[in-house]
Amino acid sequence: MFLWGTATAAYQIEGAASEDGRAPSIWDTFSHEPGRTRDGHTGDVACDHYHRWAEDVALMAELGVNAYRFSLSWSRVQPDGVANPKGLDFYERLVDGLLAAGITPVPTLFHWDLPQAEQDRGGWLSRDTAHRFADYAALVAERLADRVAMWITLNEPFVHMAFGHALGMHAPGQALMVDALPVAHHQLLGHGLAVDALRAAGAEQVLITNNCTPVRPASDSAQDVAAAEAYDILHNRLFLEPLLLATYPDLSAYGPMDCVRDGDLAIIAAPLDGLGVNYYNPTRIAAPTEAGLPFSDAGITGVPTTAFGWPVVPDGLRELLVGLRARYGPALPPIYITENGCSQPDVPGPDGTIDDQARIAFLDEHIQAVRRAQDEGVDVRGYFVWSLLDNFEWAEGYHQRFGLVHVDFQTLRRTPKASYTWLKGFLAAL
Repeated sequence: MFLWGTATAAYQIEGAASEDGRAPSIWDTFSHEPGRTRDGHTGDVACDHYHRWAEDVALMAELGVNAYRFSLSWSRVQPDGVANPKGLDFYERLVDGLLAAGITPVPTLFHWDLPQAEQDRGGWLSRDTAHRFADYAALVAERLADRVAMWITLNEPFVHMAFGHALGMHAPGQALMVDALPVAHHQLLGHGLAVDALRAAGAEQVLITNNCTPVRPASDSAQDVAAAEAYDILHNRLFLEPLLLATYPDLSAYGPMDCVRDGDLAIIAAPLDGLGVNYYNPTRIAAPTEAGLPFSDAGITGVPTTAFGWPVVPDGLRELLVGLRARYGPALPPIYITENGCSQPDVPGPDGTIDDQARIAFLDEHIQAVRRAQDEGVDVRGYFVWSLLDNFEWAEGYHQRFGLVHVDFQTLRRTPKASYTWLKGFLAAL
């Protein structure tokens, strides 16, 4: 069965930041620090999904999706290393509600909201966090694996390393540049340890979700081609080759990965049942313009852009998928597009409706790109729209709207957009 779904993340939608035993995450801490997020927005309330989950499940049932990718809040489930029954109860209610509605639950264990207590112990710079992540995975799976078949360990470990630890743009706000590389290894080690824990608890399918981008050199010059290769290594291959080939690519442009121990790569390369791929746009790379990283972002011009300023290049998704198959061949597991979507202005009209035609075109063209990749032999088994709801968009706060459903962040009223109606019709016609 091909999975057609929507996707969300716990800190972006749940709210209830200090209710029922939940402890602070690094995003609670970060968003409450002045100057970290746009207009000082926080996820304290977000979409209040913690209290309104049944309404949101009903929206998905009406939409006609057969799967829902969501994340669990580690801080809600296991605050400060101790199991929180009320947090586990919440996710059990959600899973049971989804199953009753005929929707396959696809939980992600880590979508960037590390418990602050774990960060205080060293966070992903510490090897110990990988082992505690596996303990958390075992705890959740023990409660839910009898009803949840498909699990995702990590969401976008590249982005969490780069934005959270190298550039300081996301929580925990560290600007370590290339010294952030251990965060990559420890996340991947945590993934591998969690795979074993999930399978031991009865999980049938285990995936990881990577943010992937096709990388294009800005010109045919040797300098731009070399810079593009260096960026491809950092963004894509660093987070794929340990998983699929049990080896790291050449990281000499960035520095040694001294934290790797004997046996780590065998743990990381535990067999996967699928690879989650999040796609938003290609990346165009030129030779570095100043000292520091061995590349510079040349930007993509001459194409439409989203409200976020991201280039809209639907065929880049086909390019990416075909390129992954060409690079990894039989080592590439089945692929699930676990995020694809766009931010648009989404201003309600006089009658309260949101006619987001640009989002409809975006989704239609990207779904067609997936189908072209399938026609070229890529084994794609699912497509999840980002996102079900307008939500807390990380450092942008509530200023970027990705949802099929509009959320009024004053009243928390949900209003399906034109894209929701379009997708409902598309799914009904399959």
